[in-house]
Amino acid sequence: MDDDDVTNITQQDKDTMAAVEKQAGLATDSSGNPIAPALPTGAEISTTKQEVQDAEKLTTTNKLISDPTNVATPAEIATTDVTTPVAYDAKTYEAAEAAPKLGTAEAAQGTPSEKSLMTAAQGTVSAESLATAATQELDPRATTRYQLAELFKGVEEGGPPPAWAAPAVRKVTAVMQSRGLGSSSMAAAATMQAMMESGIPIAAQDAQKYATIQLQNLNNEQQATLQNAAAMLQMDMANLNNRQQAAVNNAKAFLSMDMANLTNRQQANTLTYQSKAQALLTDAAAKNAASQFNAKSENQVQEFFTELGVQIESANVQRDIAVKQFNSNQKVAIAQFNTQMDTAAEQFNANMQLEIDQSNAVWRRNVNTRNNAMENEANRQNAMNLLGIQQNALNQMWQKYRDKAAWVVKISENAKDRAHNAAMQSAAIAANADAYDDKFDDYLVIEAIDKIWGS
Repeated sequence: MDDDDVTNITQQDKDTMAAVEKQAGLATDSSGNPIAPALPTGAEISTTKQEVQDAEKLTTTNKLISDPTNVATPAEIATTDVTTPVAYDAKTYEAAEAAPKLGTAEAAQGTPSEKSLMTAAQGTVSAESLATAATQELDPRATTRYQLAELFKGVEEGGPPPAWAAPAVRKVTAVMQSRGLGSSSMAAAATMQAMMESGIPIAAQDAQKYATIQLQNLNNEQQATLQNAAAMLQMDMANLNNRQQAAVNNAKAFLSMDMANLTNRQQANTLTYQSKAQALLTDAAAKNAASQFNAKSENQVQEFFTELGVQIESANVQRDIAVKQFNSNQKVAIAQFNTQMDTAAEQFNANMQLEIDQSNAVWRRNVNTRNNAMENEANRQNAMNLLGIQQNALNQMWQKYRDKAAWVVKISENAKDRAHNAAMQSAAIAANADAYDDKFDDYLVIEAIDKIWGS
């Protein structure tokens, strides 16, 4: 296959590339003008605008006040005259006397109550405030026998003497050996005696230390017992003093209450007596006033009824005038109210018409806004789809170019590989033929030699 065959592009490929270039916006017409890319038929998004229907608009039907109800003028109120009362005879009265009930003042007497009498508080010593002597048994560790036994526990049979007995043992051993008795029983007894004499002072000192500690502990325990008993005794004394003080305060409080009660009773008796004495003066004054009142009551009653008749007549005239004024005011008020009702109905109708017109305008504006939004969204989506088609067409073109270039390179490499493989195979065949000829010549020589020597 030559280079022309490798780079040849079929008519189908040309048609495909032309369609892709047109979608990518790279195609031109016969005059060289670029052809604008367009969406395929049926792929463009179209919108259907919403129209405002008559049924969606608000109307004033059954929403306006056509004839407001007027309030009727009430019937006039008629006046009723009040009749003059009948005069009556004046009555007399007699003053009641309170003097016979007045007694003599008595002084209030009082006795101390049982709770205001104080008794001395008595106390007893508690068991915790009594001190007992502290006693202990002698600790076995405070004895020389115990400490000496503890020292000899460290002595091992056949072993060296302990450090505290070593000087005395060496001295006794030297003396026994100088006398030739180093291995005798006397030497052993003397050694044991020396160890015993060396250990007794040490054991006595240790025992004394333990005895001193035990004695100090006993003293401390006795001292603590005495201090505790003293503290409890002081607490008992404080409690006794508190009870005594509480009893004194309670007795004082009840005594003060008894004195206050006695003072109150005395004051009550004094007020009672003063009230009765005042009643005597009041009775006398009442008698004098009753005599004067009886003398004047007849004239005053007549004057009262005369003035009452004049007042009733004046009240009847004023009441008639007030009723007529009330009826007139009611007519004017009802007329004003009806006028206000008519004005309010007209204002309500005007406001209702304005609100309905505003609602219809808002509804039309919302419909137009939604239609514009839908149309803008459709245009945006069509633009995005067209941009996507152009981008896909460009990607297909570049992929087509890459595939053609790769295909041409691969075809060229395959032709060269086949030529190289053919040359290599031809060389191998030639080499194999030469080797075969050499082997065959050697075989003929060997066969000729075998025939010569074999015959």
